[in-house]
Amino acid sequence: TQIIMRFFGAFIAIVGLLSIVLPYVGMNFMFLNWVNNWGPGVSWAIRGGLVIIGLIMYIAGKPSDRE
Repeated sequence: TQIIMRFFGAFIAIVGLLSIVLPYVGMNFMFLNWVNNWGPGVSWAIRGGLVIIGLIMYIAGKPSDRE
């Protein structure tokens, strides 16, 4: 389960980072387009939250030293 948690954490963090970078090149994820409806502050908070949650999941899925 730790490998799965690290995978999903990395995936969520990468999606969050890409959702931050892509608007600068004129693109956006279709499934994250709805965050723009709430204004720039909330959309940045959601994107940053994705990165933070992904990093937390990735770090929490690290195998322990006992394994």
